[in-house]
Amino acid sequence: MTLWIATGNEKKKKEILALLDGFPVELKTLADLGKPFEVVEDKPDFTGNAIKKATELYQLTGDWCLADDSGLEVDDLNGEPGVYSARYAGEPSDDSRNNQKLLNAIRSIEKPKAQFHCSIALAGSGGIFTSEGIIRGYLIHHLQGTTGFGYDPLFVPDGFSETFAQLGAEIKNKISHRAQALNQIKPVLLNKLNPNRSEN
Repeated sequence: MTLWIATGNEKKKKEILALLDGFPVELKTLADLGKPFEVVEDKPDFTGNAIKKATELYQLTGDWCLADDSGLEVDDLNGEPGVYSARYAGEPSDDSRNNQKLLNAIRSIEKPKAQFHCSIALAGSGGIFTSEGIIRGYLIHHLQGTTGFGYDPLFVPDGFSETFAQLGAEIKNKISHRAQALNQIKPVLLNKLNPNRSEN
C-alpha cells in the first residue's frame, strides 16, 4: 500500500520518513508527484491546516495521504508564532530570520515557557483521522546546536538541559511533538493501509 507525505519542507519530510522507517507501506513524497502541489494554509489551527493538506493531496493521488502542521507556541507571546511559525518573519520561509524575530520578541522575558505543537491528518478512502502531540519546554536567548531545523536551536524540552538542535535526531525523534502525533496515528495507519493483516 502507498502512503503519500504531504509536505514540501525537506527537513520535515526527512524527519517524518525517519519516524516511519520500517513501517510496512510504500512511502512517497511530493518529489514523486511529478507536478507542483501548493496548499494555502489559511486555517486558524494546526489541525485544520493538516486536514486541508492531506485531503487535497488525497483528492489528487487517490491514495492515503498524511500531512503534518506544526509550530511553536510561546506562552508569554499569547501563543505566537503558532500557525505562522514557518512564515513568522514573512515569506519566503527562512529559519534564520524567524529565529531572530523570536529572539527580539523574547529579549526581556526570562526563561520564556513554550511548547511545540504538532497535528497530523491522515486522509483516504476510509475517511479523515487526526492526532496531536505537544512537548513543553522553554526558550533560551541564543542559538545552540546544529541539528534539526526551525526553532530547534532555541527550544529546550522539559527534563533536558540542551536544545533540540543539540540533542540530535535520535533523542528528538523519541520525544518530540511530531513523534508523539505519529505514534498515535500509526495504529490507524496499520489498520487502514493493511486491513487484512493478521492481529496475531
